Amino acid sequence: MKRTLAIASSVAMVALAGCSSQIDRKTASGSYEYLKTKEHKTLEVPSELDAPTFSREFAVPDLGQEADKNLVGKSLMVRSPALVLPLVTGSHVEEGKSSATIWFDQVDDSQPLSQAIWNSLLSYLDEQGIGVDSFSPEDKVLVTDWMVITKEIDGPWYSFADEESEIGRRFEFSLDVKPHGRSAALTVELKDYMQTLGNDVVADVSSMEERREEVEVLNQVIGHYEYQIQLAETRRIARIRQGIQTEMGFNADGDPAYLVEAQYDVAWPRMLLVLRKLGFDVKDLDKSNGLLFVTYNGDQGSWWDGLFTSDSELLEKGDYRLKVAKAGANRTSVTFMDNESVPFEANQVSDLYSAFAEVMSEDNLDI
Repeated sequence: MKRTLAIASSVAMVALAGCSSQIDRKTASGSYEYLKTKEHKTLEVPSELDAPTFSREFAVPDLGQEADKNLVGKSLMVRSPALVLPLVTGSHVEEGKSSATIWFDQVDDSQPLSQAIWNSLLSYLDEQGIGVDSFSPEDKVLVTDWMVITKEIDGPWYSFADEESEIGRRFEFSLDVKPHGRSAALTVELKDYMQTLGNDVVADVSSMEERREEVEVLNQVIGHYEYQIQLAETRRIARIRQGIQTEMGFNADGDPAYLVEAQYDVAWPRMLLVLRKLGFDVKDLDKSNGLLFVTYNGDQGSWWDGLFTSDSELLEKGDYRLKVAKAGANRTSVTFMDNESVPFEANQVSDLYSAFAEVMSEDNLDI
């Protein structure tokens, strides 16, 4: 008898613990007797007496006009706030802003910022198998198709099985681009919501849950954007370390130069690796203008060994300059100059070509 009573008591305690844990995870703990409390009238003081000084230190602020007055007691979900995560380089959030918004600053000039954001968003939707209901680049607005997910939720305390709930959501993404085009804010709003649980359908959602849904999908988009940036950077570094073919030609000004079969953003850092192996020290650089200020040390064992058969060397120790410039969509010109920015003669460029091209074509140069 005692054993049976103990087992029954244990089952009841487990059931009650399961029931209470579900409530405790989502709502405030303690009693809800405060809901029955009525507001006390202000102390009335006869006109012939002096009114005491009342402290406003613990006064509860008035509710705003748009506040949901139903969010009390068990209807008020107690959860950590949903925060937008600015993971992308150059991104930030505005303090105190209630909407799900993130700002991006342009750090990559390879494409317009607005185009980069839209491309990343469309890539995310395509990867997740989510359709696009409408998209207007001119109006800077994109509306998604239904995003349907299935979640397992806690069943009743007396059930050992969880229940499945289908949640459908549609979002509107809007882009606010500054006039200069180098800053843009991406905002997401929940347009439609529908949740099914058994035979029940819920089409309404509280303002707190609405923001949580918006922030959740925005953070997923931000995470995808950051992943794409990291993936592109990894590919770019791999491309820099790969050998690049070079041929002789002329720059845009008609001066003798080397034409490298790579985009400028790849050829520029590649040149730093090549010059170091060729015995040059880079003293200063200006990527925006494509200038490299270098010093040739004439060290033994450098690329010039075996290049000359006479006592007269083509390159003396000293300072030189290089001009790196775009020469088309996928080509870059490299012009060797003296310290006064006078380009090398054609015969000098021709004599140095084989050694320069050999080093430029090597794989796995150290970064």
